[in-house]
Amino acid sequence: MFQPGLLQGRRILVTGGGTGLGEAMARRFAELGASLVLVGRRESVLDEAAERIRSESGADVQTIACDIRSADAVDSMVAEAWTVAPVDVLVNNAAANFIAQTEHLSARAADAILAPTLHGALYCTLAIGRRWIESGRPGVILGILSTSTITGRAFTVPSAMAKSAQLAMIRSLAVEWGPKGIRSVGIAPGPFPTPGAMGQLRPDGRSDAYVERNPLGRTGEHAELADLASYLVSDRAAYINGEMVTIDGGMHLRSSGAEDLLGWTDAQWAELRARRTARAR
Repeated sequence: MFQPGLLQGRRILVTGGGTGLGEAMARRFAELGASLVLVGRRESVLDEAAERIRSESGADVQTIACDIRSADAVDSMVAEAWTVAPVDVLVNNAAANFIAQTEHLSARAADAILAPTLHGALYCTLAIGRRWIESGRPGVILGILSTSTITGRAFTVPSAMAKSAQLAMIRSLAVEWGPKGIRSVGIAPGPFPTPGAMGQLRPDGRSDAYVERNPLGRTGEHAELADLASYLVSDRAAYINGEMVTIDGGMHLRSSGAEDLLGWTDAQWAELRARRTARAR
């Protein structure tokens, strides 16, 4: 089904599109004929990703630096994207996360996760959804969620909350906006290692912990997630609405993935907090 023209004529906006899974999905969308809008906070990172994608596929790629934690900034970003051409697909991929003992989380730390992961996704969905509805255009919203929406996840409570709320949005809009030609779908990835995520979620460096716990004995490959995302936003998935597809090798069926941290000592947690505080200065 992954023919070169699968996404021909589609314009896809990817938040957090300059690195990691966001870039992997964007590259695959471009290979399948889509044009892109890459959104993120760091303009230089976006430009580098856009150049790599253009050189590989020849795709048309627009980049817009935007802090999606601000509703006003999101409205301006979407308006700028629309000056080139309307967007057909929104991929809510941008997120933040780190491990912490929940009782030690400050309001500021919790907001650092909730603001981009939940509020940013909502702001982007509203800004683009309104334009689709006002102009009578169909559209697709794809949320990159987490298996914590199924299991919960110790030591990443704000992220689990934000991803679960995104799933509630997807299911709610599937009913409310489905009649307007707007589909809402989600993906719950298991471990797909990226430098940023591994540094925040496994400060002990034990990426092998994911492999040991996974029924398939490995972590995911970025191309596997990118193919699933391409399918879900394409017309081949036109009858899928309000659903979340899990892609984790069956890992969530064994655990939420954080139980090994229950054995950490207070000294280990204190050291982690000290390192994080030092980096924030």
